[in-house]
Amino acid sequence: MRHQRQRGAVRSVIWLLALTGIAVGLALFLGRNQATVTLFWAPYRFDVSFNLVLLSLVVGFLFLYVALRGIARLRSMPERARRWRELQAERSAVGSLLDALSHLLAGRFVRAQSAGKEAVSQIEGLNARQWGHRRQALLLSHLLVAESAQSLRKEGERDEHLEAALDPALTKATPESQEGVLLRSVRWAIEDRDVDLARARLDRLPQGAARRIQALRLKLRIARLAGESGEALEVARLLSKHKAFSAEAARSVLRGLVLDAIKACHDMQQLRGIWKGLDAKERSMPDIALAAVNRAAALQAPGAAAEGVNMGRLVRDWLEPVWSDFGELSESQQLRFVGALEKGLTDMDADMLGRIERTLREHPNNAFWQYLAGQAFMQRQLWGKAAQLLGQASHHLPEGDLLRRTWCSLAVLAEERGDDAEASQAWKKAAQMG
Repeated sequence: MRHQRQRGAVRSVIWLLALTGIAVGLALFLGRNQATVTLFWAPYRFDVSFNLVLLSLVVGFLFLYVALRGIARLRSMPERARRWRELQAERSAVGSLLDALSHLLAGRFVRAQSAGKEAVSQIEGLNARQWGHRRQALLLSHLLVAESAQSLRKEGERDEHLEAALDPALTKATPESQEGVLLRSVRWAIEDRDVDLARARLDRLPQGAARRIQALRLKLRIARLAGESGEALEVARLLSKHKAFSAEAARSVLRGLVLDAIKACHDMQQLRGIWKGLDAKERSMPDIALAAVNRAAALQAPGAAAEGVNMGRLVRDWLEPVWSDFGELSESQQLRFVGALEKGLTDMDADMLGRIERTLREHPNNAFWQYLAGQAFMQRQLWGKAAQLLGQASHHLPEGDLLRRTWCSLAVLAEERGDDAEASQAWKKAAQMG
């Protein structure tokens, strides 16, 4: 503020000096000017001072300029009045549009709908030549009314204003607004759980708009709504690649989609295809690896239509990314891991048995691994080692199916040794776990 006052003072001084200089110049030029101008108008003669002639010319020029400007302004007054009325109409329409948007954001859908309809009627009364953004404003007004109608579950009004917003006369001038309307309409179809309509509207998007993150998010929701886990997984991977989710959210979404895809498998060929399509990070997720092994075991169950596979090799290969991090798993995940790995013991080879022994040496006090190693030794008819490990596991395993199977195995081992009393006691404890 202080600098502004200083600049103003300096400017005033400069003007004062300039005017003083002009006055001094005029005084020097006109003060001693003795020239005269003679005008002849027969039979008269007029002698006029040259200074007076100059002053008259300047005053006359100024008067003529002011008169012409005044006439021009008088003639432009009707046009200016018309433009003022148009400007007031534009301001009123924009005000109604902003009111509709404000009410919509505040959740006042009835007021938003009323303000939107008022904006539509006001904008329709304007000429496109008068307002260059008329079509865009009209499209947005229809969109706000349709959005309010969707929130109020008025499908008829929503569809009416949606069609009005997608009028080629409006969308041709504002293609970006058309893309926005289509994206909103896809969201409405998803909310109505109408998969076919949502896909049809999504297909109307231009190729460039269909690759945007917002469109891909909607495509993901459509795929999940339709139960198409494979397509949903591909879209989720693309979104994760574009960093549309946080790292933890992307991991959670991908895990859920992969689990859904695994659960939907009907044969081993389909399950193998899904597993082959997973990347290393996805295969290392414990929940995914365990779900895949359990699904493979279910497809291999008696009566299930599945091709014969070596479960021991499959379990070892699919659980390999998780196996090395067994100590970092939670207790529930360790329980599931041991249960999944147990399904491959019937087809166990020497390499798998050696891997089990090495892991047991790494985690000698882990009850889950003691149980698994005991079952593995029991499969190889190493009764002594099996009985020792299963006995240790029975003291630390939580109550449940795993502990029940432990007592059953101990009962079988006792019968193998001919110890009927211990076998009976073990069967009794297994029955109590029932």
